[in-house]
Amino acid sequence: MIDKLMELTRLDGISGDEQDVRNFIIAEINKQELQYHTDSIGNLIVKAKSSREYDFKVMLSAHMDEVGLMINQITDDGKLKFATVGGMDTRILTGQQVRIGDKKIPGVIGYKSIHLQDKAERDRVVKLKSLYIDIGAKDKEQAESQVSLGDYASFAGGEPVLFGNNRLKAKALDDRAGCLIQMQLLKEEWPFELYACFSVQEEVGLRGARVAANRLEPDFAVILEGTTCADVPDVREHEMSTQFGKGPAISFADRTSIGDRELIEHFVNVARKEGIPFQWKQTVSGGNDAGRIQTSGTGVKIITISVPCRYIHSPVSCLDINDFENMLKLVRSGLRKLPQFLGRNEG
Repeated sequence: MIDKLMELTRLDGISGDEQDVRNFIIAEINKQELQYHTDSIGNLIVKAKSSREYDFKVMLSAHMDEVGLMINQITDDGKLKFATVGGMDTRILTGQQVRIGDKKIPGVIGYKSIHLQDKAERDRVVKLKSLYIDIGAKDKEQAESQVSLGDYASFAGGEPVLFGNNRLKAKALDDRAGCLIQMQLLKEEWPFELYACFSVQEEVGLRGARVAANRLEPDFAVILEGTTCADVPDVREHEMSTQFGKGPAISFADRTSIGDRELIEHFVNVARKEGIPFQWKQTVSGGNDAGRIQTSGTGVKIITISVPCRYIHSPVSCLDINDFENMLKLVRSGLRKLPQFLGRNEG
C-alpha cells in the first residue's frame, strides 16, 4: 500500500490542475468496474459497490490537489516571477527545484547569494516578490519558447523516501494519503450507499467539495485529511496539534467546521473497543473540505479524521506509516459499524 502512496505523491496536481492525479485514480478504479463521474469543476466521484441493506448515504472526501506555484511574469533577462497557489511559508522556497508546465521544464527558485546581501537582507525573511525561477534562459524570448504565463510550477525535489523508524518523506502527503485510503475502501462492498469524492481546489478555498456535496446530498460525510504535526523542538506540548506515532487525529472543530458530536463519539468508541490508536487534534486553526460539506444542501453530519504530517505544505512532508495504517483501520471499522450506531440512536 505504501508503494501506491509513493506513486501518488510523485504526481503533480496543483489546485486547478489535478488531471494527472485524477487519471491515475481512474485507472485504478477501472480495474474494479466501479461507476464514476467527473463533474464540471473536476471532482472525481466514485460509487462503491453496495448491497443497499440500509437506506442512508455516506460521502467520503479527500482532496487531490496540492500547493504549488504559478508563473505570472517573465522578465527581460528570462527569469520567471510567480505567485503561490495555496498557503505556504516563503522561507522554504529559496533553492527549491521545480518543474514547469506540461513539458516539465526544470528550474530552480533563486535569490541573490548571501555574499551579495547586506545585513538587513540577511536578517529578514525573503519576500516573495524578490524570488524568481531560473530555467537557464538567456532572455525573455528564449524563456517564452519554453513556458507561458499561467503555467504551474510543481516541486521537483520531493521524491518519496522511506526513512528512520517507519517514516515516509514526500511532497503532497496532504492529501494523497486520504486519496489512497478512499481507494482502498472502494475495493469493498458496503451495506449502504457509499460515495468517494476525490475533490479539487481544496487548497485555494475548499471549492470542489461544496460542488460535490450539493450533488450527492449525503446523510453523513467522513473527511480524510493530512494535518499539521508539531512535535518538533521549541514547541510546547500543549501547542502540538498532533504527534507522530499516536495514531490518526480526530478533529472536534476547526476554523470552518464543528464535527458532529454523536458521530465523533461513535468513531471514538470503535477505536477504543478495537484497540486502534487515535489522538485528538488539539488546535482549531485552519480548515478543510468539512467546512463546505457540513453546510451544503440542508446540512450534513461530518467528522474529520487525519494523518499527522510534519512539514506540511512543503516538498518534504513526513508521515508515520503506522499512523496511516491505523487511520485506514479506524475509518473502515467506524463505517462498518455505522448501521448499529444508527440503530441505537433511533431506538
